[in-house]
Amino acid sequence: MSSKQQILNKVRQALSDKQNRAPYPVYDTAEYVAKPRVEGGSAEQVFRRNFAAVHGIVVGDFEELKAVLAKQPLKKGCCDPALTAKLQGLHIEWESEFNRNKFDEYDIGVTFASGAVAETGSLMLKDRATADRLSALAPWVHVAVLKRSEIYLTLPEALQRLGDDPNVILVTGPSKTADVEGILIEGVHGPGVQIAWLVD
Repeated sequence: MSSKQQILNKVRQALSDKQNRAPYPVYDTAEYVAKPRVEGGSAEQVFRRNFAAVHGIVVGDFEELKAVLAKQPLKKGCCDPALTAKLQGLHIEWESEFNRNKFDEYDIGVTFASGAVAETGSLMLKDRATADRLSALAPWVHVAVLKRSEIYLTLPEALQRLGDDPNVILVTGPSKTADVEGILIEGVHGPGVQIAWLVD
C-alpha cells in the first residue's frame, strides 16, 4: 500500500464516526450582503457592472463574442463537447478534450458556468458541470457560457444553489496576483482574459 493510500485510509477512518454532524448554523443572510453593490438594476445588470469592475468582459450574443475574440490571436482552443456547434465560424481549431501534454498550445478554453454572483461579479464553475477544469484555467482566454436565469443577485443566494458538488471555483474576472511589491498583475495564475457569454 502506498503512503498516499495509507494517509487517505486514516482520513476515512477518522471521518467514519462523524456521520451525525452538527447542523449548519442559522444566520441572517441579509447581514452578509454588500448592499451598495447590489443596487441599481436587475441581477444581470448588477452582474455586468460588477464583472466589468474586475476587468471581466460580458457578451450577450454570438456576434458580440466574435467581435471580442477577433481582438485576440486565437488559433487553437478546447471547448466542452456540447458547445462545439455553437462555436462554428470563429476560425479556431477546436478540441473537445483537454490534452495535458500540450496545455500551452491552447489559446482559448470554453466551458459552461454553473451560475454567477452579481454582488461580487463572480462566475461559479462546478466540477460536475465543467467538462475539464483545465480548459477554464490554463488558456489565456476563458469563455464561460452562462444562463441568464442562473445569475444570482447575492452571494448567500448563490451559495444556497451550490448543491453537493465536491469542488466549486468562484472566478472574479481575470486571474490576479499582487505578491510582488504589491503591484497588481493580471493573467499570472490563470486566464488573462475572462469572458462571460450570456445565453437564454
